[in-house]
Amino acid sequence: MIDTLYATLESIGFTHPLHPAVVHIPMGMVVGAVLFALTGMLMKKEPLERTAFHCIVLALIFILPTVITGFLDWQGLRGGEWETLIIVKMVLSVILTGLLIAAIILKSKGAEPRKMLIFYVLCLACAGGLGFSGGELMYG
Repeated sequence: MIDTLYATLESIGFTHPLHPAVVHIPMGMVVGAVLFALTGMLMKKEPLERTAFHCIVLALIFILPTVITGFLDWQGLRGGEWETLIIVKMVLSVILTGLLIAAIILKSKGAEPRKMLIFYVLCLACAGGLGFSGGELMYG
């Protein structure tokens, strides 16, 4: 089935992996959340803090397509070979998803901006680990 997907995409001229096309959305949203939250806290601007939260919501929405395309690329282009970096990416993606969900729950319960920033930074650390391990996996 996965081979059919890649063969179909190749037949219309799309020969690239799928994961890079969507991975930048949640990772960029996490970076944006940290920057908006930090700026909002320093400038005491609640709209910026709200924007940070919206970034986290978008990151969570795009986690599923990112994980699915990562799985497809791993199976279709790397043969599903179990490597340490794949396991690291799987663990970090579960942690990141959990942190995103926790941040949304905390915000809905009225958590203060500093606490939210801590969660956003933890999300950023996971995103950084995912990006690093992905880069190592692809480019060694």
